Amino acid sequence: MVPSLAINFSLAINFIDLFFDLLSLAILARAFLSWFNVDPYHPVMAFLRQITDPILEPLRRIIPPIGGLDFSPIVAIFLLQMIRRLLLSLVGA
Repeated sequence: MVPSLAINFSLAINFIDLFFDLLSLAILARAFLSWFNVDPYHPVMAFLRQITDPILEPLRRIIPPIGGLDFSPIVAIFLLQMIRRLLLSLVGA
């Protein structure tokens, strides 16, 4: 493999890992902060909603709360990890 091509693959792998790690952390942070009485208009909460709503809202339409518990963050993280593995296998990691 050409060295510059190897570097590009390495960068792609690192980017995919970082992207999915940060997205999973944002979902976990939002779920954790939902247990507390945090102002939904606080800049941090607004940022977390903006990042995670495109993933969580479609899942919430499919998965209803069970006993008042929202399982969509767990499902979202599971799906993100599956997509991550698929992308990494396509890149050749």
